[in-house]
Amino acid sequence: MSLLALALDLGGTKLDGALVTDAGAIVADSRVRRATGRDITPERLRAVLAEVVAEVIARVPEDAVVAGAGVGTAGPVDLPGGRIEPVNMPELAGFPLVDAAVEALRAAGVAAPVVVGHDGGCLALAEEWIGAAVAAAASLSIVVSTGIGGGFVVNGALLTGATGNAGHLGQTHVGESTLEEIASGPASVAWARAAGWKGTTGLELGAAAAGGDRLARAAVERSAGAVGVGLADAATLLDLDVISIGGGFSRVSDDYVDLVSTALRSAAELDFARRVTIVRSGLGDDGPLIGAAALVLRGAR
Repeated sequence: MSLLALALDLGGTKLDGALVTDAGAIVADSRVRRATGRDITPERLRAVLAEVVAEVIARVPEDAVVAGAGVGTAGPVDLPGGRIEPVNMPELAGFPLVDAAVEALRAAGVAAPVVVGHDGGCLALAEEWIGAAVAAAASLSIVVSTGIGGGFVVNGALLTGATGNAGHLGQTHVGESTLEEIASGPASVAWARAAGWKGTTGLELGAAAAGGDRLARAAVERSAGAVGVGLADAATLLDLDVISIGGGFSRVSDDYVDLVSTALRSAAELDFARRVTIVRSGLGDDGPLIGAAALVLRGAR
């Protein structure tokens, strides 16, 4: 009998669900997606949860058992209370995500535990399990996308903090504003447009930068530079040996990770922080789901 986890990833645009094996592999044809959106209400989320959970559970092989459900979610979270306070979905402030997921599982005929973690921490668990940080003593995984977040794993254990929110790097200050307000995809596009660039999306920004547009390239370098400064602080505080960088905007240019690395080594004051290895995440869109499954199959420890 094979052991599986139901993995759920709740974000500002969608809820993904899938089955994940105890080796960290997503079961073929088990992935389900439903739209969410900034204005999603608690009632609508309960309905979406029920739909996704029912569809994924219906795809459990006959020779498998579901050990539990892991849910990665946009934060902040309240782990002791089982609730969430997602900045990008304000209608869900105080939503009892654990209870709602348990109800959805029961409706699908499954009695199993539910574990919740913020999405950055889930990605960090995935990288430590089967990704770039497998051999690391202390690692950070960061997502640079429509927002910026991350998670730390030290000596095999996810650092959750008192309420489960350790790793919210996007809300730390770098220079004149927060890292997210400077370096995220939307922030970078807005900065370039304010300087006269005519595009509207991160994809367009990347294409323009690759084509030699100086404003677009400056926006990419500004983002990577700010991320590098923020990561220099993180590497200094936690004595990291590996940092993995993922998220859609981190792919805005082929040399984005190199630019971040250069900025980190320039900003870090101490040699041990400069020696950190910085790599691009290889898990892609699977990382958040694999990490959510790790909450169940490996535990936050």
